[in-house]
Amino acid sequence: MTLRIKRAYEAASASDGCRVLVDRLWPRGVSKEHAALDEWLKNVAPSPALRTWWKHDPKRMDEFALRYRAELDGNAPTQAAVQELRALAAGSQVTTLIYGAKDPQVNHARVLAEYLQE
Repeated sequence: MTLRIKRAYEAASASDGCRVLVDRLWPRGVSKEHAALDEWLKNVAPSPALRTWWKHDPKRMDEFALRYRAELDGNAPTQAAVQELRALAAGSQVTTLIYGAKDPQVNHARVLAEYLQE
């Protein structure tokens, strides 16, 4: 399984393979046509409480990753969404996780991709 991450504001391309939005909220100003998604899995995104605590602060990234992984392992709706994402990835040579955050290094999609590849 090849996983990539990409901002929702970047243009879709054929090399993206299966495009899955992994944010709980729709990215502002992005049309459905521009997003060109195959799926939107809200339940794999961090909980609102965790996202609010984190605030995309690079200093909190390590602690955020630990808490987010615990959420991914933790509850039934999230686990079901993770299994759905794994099934989508298994059915495609390339799966691109689409996210809305500005920083390509400090975002939950990177943590999610690492989690899925373990």
